[in-house]
Formats: sequence, structure tokens, C-alpha cells
Amino acid sequence: MSVRLIIELPEDVFSVLRKSPAEFVAELRLAGAVKWYELGEVSQSKAAELAGVSRQGFLEALHRFKVSPFQTSPEELEQEAADV
Repeated sequence: MSVRLIIELPEDVFSVLRKSPAEFVAELRLAGAVKWYELGEVSQSKAAELAGVSRQGFLEALHRFKVSPFQTSPEELEQEAADV
């Protein structure tokens, strides 16, 4: 099941960003999914589903947005290594 949302935007936003409305919507979905992943709200697979891309495509987007694919901080990794 899917839900359709209507978002009103100024017409010139598409020309400023040099994107068609369809491209803008795809980029908006991707940016939202990347941010929710970065905040730890969703998993990689759920974020990819939300963005409408493959998991590989989502990993590429993380790189493009300069977001780590790992949800564990360096400090958490150090602590886990110390506990072993």
C-alpha cells in the first residue's frame, strides 16, 4: 500500500535546483531517508525502501551526502573492542 502526499512549492524552485518535478521528488525522498538513517531512526534497508532505491543505491547516496554507512560511533566501537 502506498500513500500519496501533496506538497505545495513555489514553481521557481524546480528551475533554481535545475530539476524536473519528478527529479525533485526523488531527491527529496532520498535526502529524507539519508537524514533519518543518519539520525538512527531507520535501518539501511528501510531507508533504501523509503527512498525508492536499491540498498547499493542507498549506500552510494550516503557517500554523496557524506554520511557514514555505519551507525556505530568510533567511541562505541572502541568500547565494544575493549569489552572483548
